[in-house]
Amino acid sequence: MRTAPRTLSTEGLPAQPFFQTPEQRAALARQRFFDEDVRPSGLVSEAVIQSWGRSRSLGHTRHKCPSLDPVSRASLNATLARNRELLDAAQLELNQLEASLTGTQCRVLLTDATGVIVHVTHGAREPGQGTLDVASRVGVNLAEGHIGTTAPGIVVRTGLASTVLGCEHYYDMFQDMRCAAAPIRDVQGRLVGVLDLSTESRGFGFDAASVVGVFATSIENRLLQAQSDRHLVLHFQAAPALLGTPMEGLAGVSTDGEVVWLNATGHSLLGRSPTQPPGGVGELLGLEMRQLLSLCGAHSARLVQLPSGLGIWMKAELRVPDGVDVPHGVGWSAAPAPVAPATSVPHERDAPAQRHEADEAAEANGTAPAPAAIPPEGAPSLAEAQQALIVRSLQANGGNVARTARQLGVSRGLVYRHLRKPAAD
Repeated sequence: MRTAPRTLSTEGLPAQPFFQTPEQRAALARQRFFDEDVRPSGLVSEAVIQSWGRSRSLGHTRHKCPSLDPVSRASLNATLARNRELLDAAQLELNQLEASLTGTQCRVLLTDATGVIVHVTHGAREPGQGTLDVASRVGVNLAEGHIGTTAPGIVVRTGLASTVLGCEHYYDMFQDMRCAAAPIRDVQGRLVGVLDLSTESRGFGFDAASVVGVFATSIENRLLQAQSDRHLVLHFQAAPALLGTPMEGLAGVSTDGEVVWLNATGHSLLGRSPTQPPGGVGELLGLEMRQLLSLCGAHSARLVQLPSGLGIWMKAELRVPDGVDVPHGVGWSAAPAPVAPATSVPHERDAPAQRHEADEAAEANGTAPAPAAIPPEGAPSLAEAQQALIVRSLQANGGNVARTARQLGVSRGLVYRHLRKPAAD
């Protein structure tokens, strides 16, 4: 049985040359680990060292060629069907990322949670990328158990973003490759995919880890919202200009006022550990459900103060199961009241003009912009708001179900299901 690599000690060893570049340090680490059975701490990342150890314990032999055959057609069809929601959520970002990388020799890969490639760039193959051509086919499994140490393999194993360059790969045949990968999670916090950038025979020429991280976050945010058709989705940030970008915080709130998910930025802004249950809106945000509902449909974000004292700009979005937005003020036309000591910020697309107009009005009148309105006591719940939206649309359309469904962008079945619900007392 192979013993664990011993920790590198400089005592009694001859002086080593100074290794200036990451490539030189990785080559020395590889020599220490594979040839001398010494743990090369400090020469490459801890994630790479641990992956080397796992790959060796799995029986990989670095001099050999691992199997790069795709999974069977039946398995691939099942995998693609299982990951349809991920693929749909990722489509826009994949197209944008591939367009941005047109002038490079980078390949864009998307894997599922097990490491099986479910999408790959549809560009022309570049010369000198023969190994990458074989390894980056839909259906190939990039997990450590199949091809040893790679960036997507590490992400699948650990759930943490990773970069693996050159000879940091376990197998000798991958030593001309470079890859950077980032995780994508769902509303339950589970790893559901890995976004990866890979190239061969040349460096990235840019910070690939940052680029892939931004696009993976954008895909994750889109997926979280797609999976939240029964939640009130909150968009928030300390800087209003960051709303609508991958840097915004997101939260999903259930009908009973529980925050059921947060994205990574949301965890940071609200001071919640990813392993810590978010809690209710009162505990987490210092707000009542009716106050959050009042933000739905507003064109401007509102400034609210968290229990921590931090002020954040917030918008809210409520959708019925088929994805239609619920307009603001479903039966809430009572006198407004402030959510918190707050002001408004214009929508980002027309922010400069609206902000200038608001400032001039405030100077002329000596008044502040109107705060957000709160529905009166006894305001409807999420489910009641959805029902009220459909009822009002039906009334406006003379009871025509087909016209109502088209107007709301939902199925006729959804309208019929709401019609079958008993009327509220």
